[in-house]
Amino acid sequence: MSDWNTMPYENLFAYQVAKELLVVVSEAKIADPRLRDQALRAAKSVCLNIAEATGRQTPADQKRVYAIARGELSEAVAAMEIASVVGDCSLEAAATAHAAGLKLHALLCGLLRRQTPD
Repeated sequence: MSDWNTMPYENLFAYQVAKELLVVVSEAKIADPRLRDQALRAAKSVCLNIAEATGRQTPADQKRVYAIARGELSEAVAAMEIASVVGDCSLEAAATAHAAGLKLHALLCGLLRRQTPD
């Protein structure tokens, strides 16, 4: 249950992990400006879609937005992997993003399962 001091999304562990991923992507300083922009936009979108889903009224609408967040998560983590493969960021940064991505993917799958079928 939310109180008057927090927004509903702030209480979700998935949102906290999404913010951790965003920090990892941001701090990776991907050398390719286009890939860096795409990775940052995807990581930000994960956070924003999780927040948006908590504001949606119906379970089907929440499920749709959580699914979008999961897709954006895959894009952000893949961008980090691609950046590391071509030497545009460190292997350590990509590995950290991958670990956060696995955790967040599981959390989003759980949020999706919580919603009633379409």
